[in-house]
Amino acid sequence: MRKTTLALSISLAAGGMVLASTAQADVEGLYSADAIMDADVYLDSAPDERVGDVEDILLDDDMSVQAIVIETGATLGLGGRDVVLDNDHYRLETETDEDGNTIHRVYLDATAEELEELPEYDRDWWDDARENAAEAWEATREGAQSAWQRTREGAESIGDTVGETVND
Repeated sequence: MRKTTLALSISLAAGGMVLASTAQADVEGLYSADAIMDADVYLDSAPDERVGDVEDILLDDDMSVQAIVIETGATLGLGGRDVVLDNDHYRLETETDEDGNTIHRVYLDATAEELEELPEYDRDWWDDARENAAEAWEATREGAQSAWQRTREGAESIGDTVGETVND
């Protein structure tokens, strides 16, 4: 049985997930988001106790994985709570069993209490996250324009100084 530990963090490519390695094991190189969906989720502190499954994978405008949504506490698909977990707090382990099947498991760097405190993935969370991302983008864009303007003004000033020196 071959086992690989990974962190979901880079991007989706050609229908599969490209993932960054965080372990010494062999990296497979290309991963299917579809295969990771519904992967069982465990706590690092209780690796044999399933606490949920991967419900969704959240991407930004660059198609980079930003977070995963985990359904916790569901019984037969009912009564669960969807929570959001950012990339810093989980890892993906991939195993190939004797039959050649790939099995994905997600491990959370959280306690059971911390799992209960994670934000719920609902319309309010989605609206807040989109607004925060738009504000961050706008601030970055404004900062880039401001830096470009300062660079342009500095270059014009140097050009004026050089021109004055040459003409004198």
